[in-house]
Amino acid sequence: MGRLLLDGCDPAQLSPLTLAFVGDGVFDLMVRERLVCNANAPVNSLNSQKVSAVRCQSQAEIIKGLIDELTEEELAVFKRGRNARTNSTPKNASSSDYHMATGLEALWGYLYLKGDTDRLLELFEKSAVIEKKE
Repeated sequence: MGRLLLDGCDPAQLSPLTLAFVGDGVFDLMVRERLVCNANAPVNSLNSQKVSAVRCQSQAEIIKGLIDELTEEELAVFKRGRNARTNSTPKNASSSDYHMATGLEALWGYLYLKGDTDRLLELFEKSAVIEKKE
C-alpha cells in the first residue's frame, strides 16, 4: 500500500510542523483502524481508547522506545520535529512530552508522504508493543 493520494510532494522540502500536521492524522487513523479491527465496541469506548493512545504522553513514550530503531534519516526528521518552534502550549502535558510527540508525528508524516508505508507499518507495530508495556 502506498499513499492515498498521489499528488506530487517532496516531504524533505516540508517544514517539520507541516509533517507533524499530516503525521497526526496518519497516526490517529492507524490507531482507530487497529482499535476497530480488534474489537467491535461502542463508539464512546473506542474514542476513549483512541484518546489514550494519541495523547502526548503516550506518543512521547512510543518515540522513546523507538529511538534506537530509527535510521539516520528518520532520526533527523524526528529531531527536526522535536526541535520545531511551536506557538502552542500543551494543556495537559509537559513541554518535553509535547515536543517529543511533535517529533513522532513529523516522522509519521514524513514516512507517509514519502510513500514508505512498509516502514511506517513496521514502526507502528513496534509502537503497539511499547504501548502494552506502559
